[in-house]
Parts: sequence; C-alpha cells; structure tokens
Amino acid sequence: MPTTEAPPVVERAEGCTLFFSGGREVIDAGGGAVAVNIGHGRAEVAAAVAHATQRVSYVIPPWVTEERIALVEMLRERWLPPGLDRVGLVSGGSESVDSAIRLAINHFVSKGQPERWKVIGRETSYHGVTLASLAVGGHTSRRSGFEHVLMDHPKMPVADAEGLQKVIESEDPDTIAAVIAEPVIGASAGAVLPPDDWWPDVRAICDEHGILLIADEVMTGFGRTGRKFGVDHWGVVPDILVGGKGLSGGYAPLGGVYATDEVVAPIAAVGGGMMFFTYSAHSAACAAGIAALTILEDENLVEASATKGEDFLRRLRPLEDHPHVREVRGLGLMIGIELVRDKADGEPYGPTDGMAGQVVAEALRRGVWVYPAGDGSVPDALLIGPPFTITEAEMDTVVAVLGEAISAVCGD
Repeated sequence: MPTTEAPPVVERAEGCTLFFSGGREVIDAGGGAVAVNIGHGRAEVAAAVAHATQRVSYVIPPWVTEERIALVEMLRERWLPPGLDRVGLVSGGSESVDSAIRLAINHFVSKGQPERWKVIGRETSYHGVTLASLAVGGHTSRRSGFEHVLMDHPKMPVADAEGLQKVIESEDPDTIAAVIAEPVIGASAGAVLPPDDWWPDVRAICDEHGILLIADEVMTGFGRTGRKFGVDHWGVVPDILVGGKGLSGGYAPLGGVYATDEVVAPIAAVGGGMMFFTYSAHSAACAAGIAALTILEDENLVEASATKGEDFLRRLRPLEDHPHVREVRGLGLMIGIELVRDKADGEPYGPTDGMAGQVVAEALRRGVWVYPAGDGSVPDALLIGPPFTITEAEMDTVVAVLGEAISAVCGD
C-alpha cells in the first residue's frame, strides 16, 4: 500500500528468524504471508534451484523438463487427494484460482453449457487479486474500487450449507459452474473453521446440482493445518483444488491447479485447452517445490504442524482473557486471534480503525511478525502461521509479545 515510510530491509533469514539491517532480529511467526513452512535458509533448496537453473534457464510451459516431470509425479503419488490426477503448475495463488475459475467455466462451455458461468464464493473470503479471483471473493477492502468492473458472482453465507442451497435455487442451478471455498478462512477473517458437517454438506449439494467444487488451499495446503490438505480433515475430495504458498515453502513463485479426469475430459474431447502463463511450471521453481516437499516428508513436518499447532494454540489460549480478544482459534499451525472493541457485547472495531494492522506493527517493533487479517469490514484478527520448525521458546516469545502489543494498542 502507499506509504511514506521506508520498508524494513531483511538482510537474511534462518529458521524462524528474520535478520533486519541494523542487527535487529524478528521471529517470523507469520511465515511471511503464511507461506514459509520448512523454515528459512535451507541450503538444499537453494542448491536444487541452482542446479536446475544451470541445466535449463527457461523453456515454454507445454514442453517437458526433468523438474516438471518429477514434481508432477511426486504430487500425484504422494500428496494430492485421490482422483486429482490432472496437474497444472503456475506462479502463485492468484494465478491458481484464476486458472481454476477458467477451468470450471471451460468445462461447461466444452459440454455445450456456456450459460453455466457463475462461481459462488463466500461472503467473507479471499481468493486472490486478479479480477476473476476478486470477483468470486468477499474481501471488502481488496475489492474496493474495482466493484464496478467485477463480474457479478453470487455469494453464500460463511458457514450455512442450507444458505448455499438457497443461493443456488435463487440463481438457477443451470447457471452455476462452481462453488469455491477455503477449508479454513484465512486472510479475510483469521483462521475461521467451518462446522464439522459443512464441507460434506457442500460436497453433497454440488453433486446434487452437477456443480463443480473448488477448494482454495493456497494457504491451507501442504501441511499448514496439520494434514496434507485442509479438506482432508473432513474427508472431502473437491473436483478442483488449488494450492500455492507451501508448495515451495516460500522459496520460489509456484502454485498449482489439480483436477479430476472428469473435469478435463470435456475440454479434451473438443480439442480445447488452457492458455499458460509465461512462467508456469518454471524449472527452477519446480526444483524448489521438489526440495520443499522432500523436506516436509523426511522431517515429518506435516505431523509437526499438527502437534505443534495444538501446543501453540494451548499457549495462546490465555490471551482470550484479554478484554479486547474475542477468540483464539485455529487448526494446525494456522491460528487466528480475533480482536474486538468490547468483548462483553462483541462489538467489533470500526472498518477505519485498522486495529489488526496497528497490533501487527507494534508486535513487529517488539520483534515478532504476524499477519494482519480482516476483510476491511469485520473482523480484525491476527493470523499466525509460522514455519513448522518453530521451537517452544519461540512460541513463548510470540505469546508474550502479542499480549504486550494488544495491550499497548487496544488498552488493558
């Protein structure tokens, strides 16, 4: 965002620590933008990227390189939910979602149903900053100023499957291509979990109406919630899954779109396809992805995310005693702290207060980075998503600093 302040200069990073110019050290409890999972400074990832770059600098995405083949095979064999065998690699989360939207619409166009173009998102949600991903998302502040050019995709309630059914019926099921949702709502709300039956119910509703289900796992995927993917907690397999961030652990721009054969078959049958981005499936990025996934496997870091997440949540829970903390919640190492003006009656801060941003800035001054969450309306929240290698001592420091920062900004 526009600012007159000079941004922080990070000279190097190692483990969970960012080393700023001037000698200041900061615990990266936000994993950057909830992207770093294996920790900073992994020499083996840098070596893999260097090796790939020495061999091949750039080839167009439809061609094959050793790294592209290896990453696709690794994803299919050891990571993706069953049935998601069609893999497309891009450069990040927004590209992943944009591609998934185009894929869903293309699926129905290829079947001779171009009237099925609407993608239902949630009222509170975030899916990226392309015009298509903004249109299906519900992040008020990030949509601001663009509403007049965004397509009018319908929105469903956050946690009400019956509400989705009503939206589908009011819009006409024959105009709906897909439903998109995050397994755990991240940037727009701060680790909001759905009711236990929500995902299975949404899956059933989509099946009833022949609607594709898209799971946005850009933030939740690759171990962040303590499972390989967030949907694994509810035993649901979507028709299309998107995932970025943790795929390369933050070491390279990399994202993916993963779909079933049934989604792709109509497009192939008419000789269609999907246009690539210039840097889709870049070999150096694929090499980083292979190295990051290998570390996650070899060091059992997905399991660590689950166990450390439970421990971290337990350590953070006492912050709920603070008069301006409504709730501490989360799954794995994706934890949110919701801030309110008045805990007694649940009154939120106003949309112009920017309390989450203020608390994040104060915590950063005290040596801890967490990610600000909220959709520009409500709620204000802090999103904690550290590397899965975080230590108990680092957790304790984060808890202490966040308590101090909340009190300094919001009052006791």
